[in-house]
Amino acid sequence: MENARTIAGWLGALALGLLAGACAAPRRFEFEDAAMGTTFRIVLYADDAEAAERAAAAAFARVRELDARLSDYRDDSEASRLSATSGSGALVALSSDAWRVLALAQSFSQLSDGAFDATVGPAVALWRRARRQGELPSEARIADALERTGWRYIELDASTRSARLGRAGMKLDFGGIAKGYALDAALDVLAQRGIESALVDGGGDVAVRRAPPGSAGWTLAVRPFGDESAAGSIVLENGALATSGDAYQSLELDGVRHSHIVDPRTARALVSRTSATVLAADGASADALATALCVLGPQAGLELAAREGCEARIAREAPSGIESVATKGFEARILSASIAPANRVPKEPQR
Repeated sequence: MENARTIAGWLGALALGLLAGACAAPRRFEFEDAAMGTTFRIVLYADDAEAAERAAAAAFARVRELDARLSDYRDDSEASRLSATSGSGALVALSSDAWRVLALAQSFSQLSDGAFDATVGPAVALWRRARRQGELPSEARIADALERTGWRYIELDASTRSARLGRAGMKLDFGGIAKGYALDAALDVLAQRGIESALVDGGGDVAVRRAPPGSAGWTLAVRPFGDESAAGSIVLENGALATSGDAYQSLELDGVRHSHIVDPRTARALVSRTSATVLAADGASADALATALCVLGPQAGLELAAREGCEARIAREAPSGIESVATKGFEARILSASIAPANRVPKEPQR
């Protein structure tokens, strides 16, 4: 009888322990790693530290893989190798990632009438040199860079997942979309490992999935030009937030500030200090549209954001201070609601 009571007590304790374990809330974990010239940060909720560490490590490895494929700083990257074939007439087969990013970039170029353009590489390189040397590029150099820029000179073949760069000297620069694409890819890796509640931050651009336990969403800071005094916050679930602007990189000569953001249509740096913040369904869209909106300016930029079903704010520095305009609803808190995706990601061709 005594043995029976002992066994019953042991079984009861075991049942209570299992119930307590089953009811335990997921714990918050945070990780950081360097990639794409910035710091990537992952915040996630998981049941145990080992599972969290494995998932974060796999997500960071995915980001580094994309960096190796898409970087314009690396001569051995897939983007650089494709650029090296420009003007040769060669149709180059691409990896799944390079194909999807290039096809997405072309889509945003068409939507923005060239305000976003992944072929802006020659002009970007020209203005990087200008900032290093502290002098403006000559008109001849600007004209040469413009001659080698143009999204319409890219030919895509979906049946073979291939691309051709039609003009000699073209140089791809995925800086306005690769980071956002990497945020999405990292979240996909986490989801594959059972991590649904997660945030990935890449140098200030953020993509999130399910809200943290017990909350309506992830609270994200919004700061035009990095100005803490103008900071606000937005609560977001299943979406992305990206900001583009010249808060830190610029060249000032003769009282004129030349941004690191280049207008692909003119091969010239922007001279009005501008910041654009975009809320979109995914990181790639938010990243690309934030760049395009800086180039387009307030009226055309907000019209584009509205057409794409996104929320956005564009801020510009004026003599009287920072002036900003926004789409309806930008400042509203987005609670437990996703922004409807535009579904522009191209399908994989059948092989």
